[in-house]
Amino acid sequence: MNRLTFSLLKSLLLASLAVCGSASAADVPRIASKADPAKGATLYDSGDAARGLPACMSCHGAAGNSTMVANPKLANQIEAYTYKQLVDFTTPQRQQPVMTTYSKMLTDDEKRHLAAYLAVQKAKPGAAKNKDTVELGRRIYRGGIAEKGVAACASCHGANAGGIPAQYPRLSGQHQDYTYAQLEAFKTGNRKNSAQMTTLAQRMSPEEMKAVSDYIAGLQ
Repeated sequence: MNRLTFSLLKSLLLASLAVCGSASAADVPRIASKADPAKGATLYDSGDAARGLPACMSCHGAAGNSTMVANPKLANQIEAYTYKQLVDFTTPQRQQPVMTTYSKMLTDDEKRHLAAYLAVQKAKPGAAKNKDTVELGRRIYRGGIAEKGVAACASCHGANAGGIPAQYPRLSGQHQDYTYAQLEAFKTGNRKNSAQMTTLAQRMSPEEMKAVSDYIAGLQ
């Protein structure tokens, strides 16, 4: 190989490496730091006043055990699910004035820290309140509504509504009002981040949604 050919090959190789290097830097996603429940606890309990971010506990209660029926209980929720919802609130798939605003203020790592913290909190039990509909709620949760093509809730959320990690959320003990509100949001299209739940909710009557929401509140 003469000197001119060698010099040309060397130049081409260096140019190739430069292009590959710049492409790799752009294409490789940032690896998130390990989720830290302790950091999540600080953010959950205290927020970040410098950024105007309030403490999560002001709406969702100490350790994720909300006492406000319009705000969900978050304690012991599946980590991957909580993280996904915090991400979804920043997209058109799930818009909610308060949560969309605050989720956009959180970094990706902070979302992960909060999800990790809530996942290890002990959930306080709830209770069904309407004795007249509890049997209907039980039938829907356990067996679905065959004539309407509504699958049993238990088939995805588990026999005791504990959820399935990374797939379906924990529902047990959740406030009746909140669960019903989410079913209604899926039905009307105000919440769009689960095609499966949208289909099922659209097949249910308000009475059926209320009955199963109440039944779920008593599961543990």
